[in-house]
This record gives sequence, C-alpha cells and structure tokens, in this order.
Amino acid sequence: MVGRALRSSELGEALLPKRVALPIFASDPLSSVAYATQEILLVLTLGGLAYVHFTPWIAAAVVALMTVVVLSYQQVVRAYPSGGGSYEVVSANLGERAGLVVGAALLVDYVMTVAVSVASGVDNIISAVPQLHAQRVPMALGFVALLALVNLRGVRESGRTFAAPTYLFVSGVLIMIATGLFRYLAGDAPVAESASYGIRPQEGDAQLAGVALVLLVLRAFSNGCTALTGVEAISNGVPAFRKPKSRNAAITLAAMGLIAVTMFVGVTTLAIVSKVHIADDACRLTGLGEDCSTYQQRTVMAQVAAAVFGGERSVGFYYIQAATALVLVLAANTAFNGFPLLSSVLAQRRYLPRQLHSRGDRLAFSNGIVALAVTAGLLLWGFKASVTALIHLYILGVFTSFTLSQTGMVRHWNQLMSAGSDPALRRRQHIARVINAVGAVFTGLVLVVVLFTKFLDGAWLAVLAAGALWLLMRAIRGHYDRTTAELESTDPHADLSSPSRVLAIVLVSNVHKPTLRALAYARASKPDRLEALTVAVDRDEARALEEQWQRFGIDVPPLKVLDSPYREVTRPVVDYVRSLSREGPRDMVGIYIPEYVVGRWWENLLHNQSALRIKARLRFTPGVMVISVPWQLISSARADHHGARAPGSVRRGEPPR
Repeated sequence: MVGRALRSSELGEALLPKRVALPIFASDPLSSVAYATQEILLVLTLGGLAYVHFTPWIAAAVVALMTVVVLSYQQVVRAYPSGGGSYEVVSANLGERAGLVVGAALLVDYVMTVAVSVASGVDNIISAVPQLHAQRVPMALGFVALLALVNLRGVRESGRTFAAPTYLFVSGVLIMIATGLFRYLAGDAPVAESASYGIRPQEGDAQLAGVALVLLVLRAFSNGCTALTGVEAISNGVPAFRKPKSRNAAITLAAMGLIAVTMFVGVTTLAIVSKVHIADDACRLTGLGEDCSTYQQRTVMAQVAAAVFGGERSVGFYYIQAATALVLVLAANTAFNGFPLLSSVLAQRRYLPRQLHSRGDRLAFSNGIVALAVTAGLLLWGFKASVTALIHLYILGVFTSFTLSQTGMVRHWNQLMSAGSDPALRRRQHIARVINAVGAVFTGLVLVVVLFTKFLDGAWLAVLAAGALWLLMRAIRGHYDRTTAELESTDPHADLSSPSRVLAIVLVSNVHKPTLRALAYARASKPDRLEALTVAVDRDEARALEEQWQRFGIDVPPLKVLDSPYREVTRPVVDYVRSLSREGPRDMVGIYIPEYVVGRWWENLLHNQSALRIKARLRFTPGVMVISVPWQLISSARADHHGARAPGSVRRGEPPR
C-alpha cells in the first residue's frame, strides 16, 4: 500500500519543483477562501443584517495582514533555508524556551488544520448531498486515514496526487469570480438563495454600539484570519525544494499569497453582491417558509456558486462543490508536511522522541504522519467533525508563531547590521528589518485580538494543549540530557575493566534439547562458575528432575533446587540472583534462559511466559546479563519461508532468502 522502499541516495530525486510544491505546502491557505468569508459573516450576523456592511472593511484588513505576513516570511526563507521555519528563527534569536513555545503552538495548530480542513470539506460535500449528514464523522475519519496513507508514500508522490485537485479548485474559483463580476457589471447581478431571508439578532432587536460593536467587529476579523493559516508551512519545508531552495521557496510563497488574496477578495465580493445571508442557527433566519430545525443552510461558497452558475443543479455548481470539498480535505496535506518536518527538527534536538526524526521506507517522516493522523482523528471524533466547534481552537497557534518569528527576525537583522559594513547590503537588511518589524506589530495585535475574542469560546483548550506540550517537550529533553550524562564515560579504562568473576546460571525446567543447548552455550563462554538452577514448585516433579539429571550424568555441578512454598517461579530466581550480586558486587552474573521460537501467534501464548516474567524482573538488577537461548520449533520454519523478507530488509539492502 505504501510502495517499494527507497534508498537514502534517492532523497534528491524526491525534491520538489515549484509547481508541485505549491499544492503541497500552500493548499491550506489557498483552500481557506472556502470558509474564511463565511466565518466573517457568521459573526457579523450575530447582530443582525445591519452589520454585514462591515464585511468589506474586515476583508481589507485580512488582505493587508496576509500581504505583510507573506513579505515577512519571504525574509525568513532567505535567512533560514535549513527548514524549521518559525521555530528555527525564534530559537536562534530569542532562545530555546521561546522557540519551544512556537514549536508547541505550531504542532497544535497543525493538528487543528487537519481537523478543521477535513470537517469543512465534509460540510461542502453535505451541502451538495444533504442525505450524508448522518455520516459526517465516519467520512471525516476516512479522509484523514486516506491522507495519511498517501503521505506515507512520500512527499513527491503526495504532491502528484494533490496537485491536480488544487489547481482545479483555483481555476474553478477564478472562473466563478470572473463570471460573477461580469454578470454584475453587465447588470445581471447573481442572487443567492438566501438573499430574501432576514436574520434576527442573537441578543434581540437592540442595536449594538460602543464596546459591543467593537468586540463584534474584532471577533469577525479574528475569524477571517483563518485565511492565513498554513502560510508558515513553506518556511518549514524549504529543504524539500529544488535548488536554489530559498529562491524557489520565496517565489512559491509569493505565488501563494497572490492567488489566495485574489480568491478571498473575489469570493467575499460575490457574497456581498449576491446578498448571501447565513446565520450560526437556521432558526434565526426570517422568511424561511419551512421548519428551521430541519433546514440545512448551504455554505457561502455553495450559495455563491449556485447564484453565479444558475442554480443548484448547474454543472458549475457541482464542479465548484466537488473541487471545494476535495481541496478542503486535501488542505490538511499542508499539515501532513509541516507537522512531520517540524517534529523531526524537534526530535533531532531531543525535545520529542527520536523516532520522529527517522525517515520511513519512502523517505517520509512516517512516525510523524501517523502521530498527526491519530491525534486529528481523535479530535474529529470528540467534536463530531463540527467546523463551528473546532474553529475556536484554530489560528491561535499560528499567530503566536507569526509574532515571535517576526520579532526574532528583527533581532536577526540587528545583529547582522551591527557586524556588517557594506552599505548596499545594510540597505537591504534595513528594508528586511522594517518588513519584519511591521509584521511583528501587526501579528502581535491580531494575536491579542484572537486570544481575547476566542478564549472563552474554546481557544483556552488550544492554549492548554500548547502549554502541556511545552512542558512535555521540556521533560523529554531533561530525560535525554540526564541519560546522556549518566551514560557518558569519564574513565574509559575503568569502564573497560574486567569483572572479578563471571558466574553463569542456566535455568532448567526439564532435561531436554533446549536446556542442553543452553548448558553447552554457557559452558562455551568459559565462566568462572557454572550452575544449573530450577525452582521446586512441586516437590515430586523437582525430585524426578534431579533423578533425571543424575541419570544423564551431565558434567555440571549438581542441579541447584530453589524451594518455592508459594508456588512461584519468578521471585525465587530473582531473589537468588540478587543475593549473588550482593555477595560479589564486582562479579558479573549471566542468566541463560532456554526459549521456544514458534511460528504461529497463538503459540506464543502457550510458551515462554515464565521466561518473559523472569527477564522483565532481572533487567533491573545491576551486574546481571540475561541471555536468551532460542530453540526453533518446526512451526517456526513455516513463518520463515523461502523468499520472505524481514521488516526493513529492503531498506538495509538485504537480498531475499
């Protein structure tokens, strides 16, 4: 399902040209136009239709912010081409703790990107086929699993898969915008299906003014800022670009910004022109003419497409809905590239488990992909794949990274300017510093607005998750540091010194071939002392074993029998071995345990249970080595049939057996 394993030397062939990198790293900000306008309108209509006239001004503010952020991140990809994006910038200029804040915030935001994008895609599918409403959660989980599988096949392959839907969506939306604006200029303005509906204010008929009005506008603006999510993914993925990496990443970033702004402005304009009316609760719509409790509102994108192309049964409507649903689901692919890359950088610096730094058979960061899919799937299941419920947990992390990274870039340029003397270079650095300073101020203000307007609506969960992740990463780094210090050798000669004595103990349950092989192996190691040990759970069986031992005439000291009044096997062995360690602290004790190798999974339940328990306990005893001596039963040969490959054998270059 994932495909043949790739050699490490093939990594260069997996690097991306700009036309493929755009849909991989920019599908999230490009697709956000499908719901960013809707999120603005949903908040403004809380006060009734009177406040929809703020929409153009809020959209203009979002466009200005997008422009600033894109220009700012172009400086980032040029200054830090090694990847890591905001985390790399902040760690290098503001310190590791601040870098971890960005890392934790971005990891949480990537999980939210998958959840919100998939949930929004499912919403658009339901807008076209309302009968699928009851299957919302299974559909969302299925899409997450599909995305994970495609990404496990590798970055280049996922790019090929996702490039066509992204470009089909962009071209479809641009055609819809051009058609709608042409009709408007020709005097035949499109009219949305909800244009005739009124909307009751959430708080009654009272007009909002003063602080309440400001809060409403700020909240709508913070919702509209979802259009900026995923912008930083390109800065994280610079190493995946073809050379020259920084230049290609900067061009891709500019193209993404231009396309996203054009589509966002166009969709917002058509929503205003066609008079789309949408509310958070259908029962606040007036003039509906049917039971509001069963009425399913179409998304803004669906209503605009139907108005522009001539109804909900037009080819253009179905094209836009299909392309929107597909690209919204695929928008999660931005996170499936950003999350594994960032977690790999954090794992390399020992803030996350080292397994997240390893590439899989297809040269993708497989463990990070699986971790993201599982976490996002749990979130979708817990919140019933509801965009409305999930959106409040969104974008907080991305604006935290925006603000801190731009602040870090200002410090970066300050340091370079203080050390440089070339006037032309200093002018370029000064311009870059101004861009990043403006970006830091703007995104910082937005961060405050987002935190203030969304905190009680659910953003506190994202803050809590990021804080917990920050503490977890600090704890993981502390563990790795303590382990490194503990394992570091200060005196190699002393650590290489031989033990005073080597004691070999062979555990015996019966006098059969596995036991005799263990005895032979232990004797071949030439220990200072060799013992055969058994536990008398049943006195009659122990006596019979001793007689068999003597009858075979095995040239090992007499079989040592440990009494077990409570019919245990593990504790008497462990206590005896630990007593030997106490008697000779500089001695090394080797415990040889015969084990059966079986070929069927259920056979493992029937064998080796005592051996597993003994090994688990003895691992914690200093100076004790546990040696498994395998005996292959006939069934094991079936499991190791001719031509089989062990897991990872292709990656290691091993030929078929």
